[in-house]
Amino acid sequence: MADNNRVLEQIKLDLESCVGKRVKLKANRGRKKVVEAEGIIENTYPKLFVVKLDKPNSIRRLSYTYADVLTRTVEVIVDDTVIGAANM
Repeated sequence: MADNNRVLEQIKLDLESCVGKRVKLKANRGRKKVVEAEGIIENTYPKLFVVKLDKPNSIRRLSYTYADVLTRTVEVIVDDTVIGAANM
């Protein structure tokens, strides 16, 4: 349990250092539905982070928890580096 908390904290720190950077997202929405998007990490909060998407005329922002990254429900790629992959 303490190990998961350490990994979550590292994921949070990694994402905080990427605020304002361009990211690629790949999110598993269940039932073989995968959403891929590109945007900029807009802000981080104690339990989640927000990505502002590039696509006009659609959803403007998506938010995910750090646990989503830990469980690989969401894959976040910054500068060809997968966030959270080194901690697994």
